[in-house]
Amino acid sequence: MNSGKLAGKTALVTGGNHGIGAAIAKAIGAQGANVFVTYFRPETSCSERELREAVSAGIGGSALYQANQQRTPDHVVSSIAAAGGSGSMMELDLSRSESASAAMDACEAEFGSVEILVNNHAYCSLETFDPASVGGSDYDASVGLTSAGGIDRHFAVNVRATTLLMAEFARRHVGSGATWGRIVNISTDAAHAHSLNVSYAASKHAIESYSRSAATELGKYGVTCNIVAPGPIQTGYITPELERDIIERTPLGRLGMPQDVADVVLFLVSEQARWVTGQLLYVGGGYRMHQ
Repeated sequence: MNSGKLAGKTALVTGGNHGIGAAIAKAIGAQGANVFVTYFRPETSCSERELREAVSAGIGGSALYQANQQRTPDHVVSSIAAAGGSGSMMELDLSRSESASAAMDACEAEFGSVEILVNNHAYCSLETFDPASVGGSDYDASVGLTSAGGIDRHFAVNVRATTLLMAEFARRHVGSGATWGRIVNISTDAAHAHSLNVSYAASKHAIESYSRSAATELGKYGVTCNIVAPGPIQTGYITPELERDIIERTPLGRLGMPQDVADVVLFLVSEQARWVTGQLLYVGGGYRMHQ
């Protein structure tokens, strides 16, 4: 499907040290693009020993997911180089409002103007309106009541950072007179409503609205902006018990993997997607379908 004509293009991929972001960065790099990856390693509730044991066991759950979050993107940059592309990385806290311009500056200094922006980074802490649900879930033991701090953190990282990165991309794109650009924002198939994940879901829904506005306003500059909403994807957090339940509810009969999402993003940043903008694609094997 992809023509391989991303050679010489420059892509900025946020949250690219593991899971979906790492798969996206590798896929774009394999098409010959220069890929600049930002990442953030949050505090973990596990000891170093627990993280090592989780990686060794390879069993999905909170510990393995936290271990994956602690990775640096060295393996991503190496993979891109092995495929003939160029990669670079920067650790960055996108909850800080100045980080959007810092990411763009660093990428431009390394590779030149950004033509492809993939906002994949995310903050997720389980929150609920229901006091009876506080305390735990099937895949996390820390469900809390919705709070001001939780709301602010979700929206600072997921919404504000994504929006500021799009604004920086647009300002620089228009200022340079460029005529080709791609923005892909990663949402979730549960953005409309999600029990135990209310602030995360709300923040992702906001991203979808900003994305459609960007598509409307930036099309005249040759920029497309689309949204990919993954279903359940094994990035480390899905336990064996949860996996069985997901597979039973998925028409295509298996658990989604990061590469499944990366392939769709690769299409959206390609020339083949030149007539696609403002759209949301559910990528989850039919786990959720557009109504």
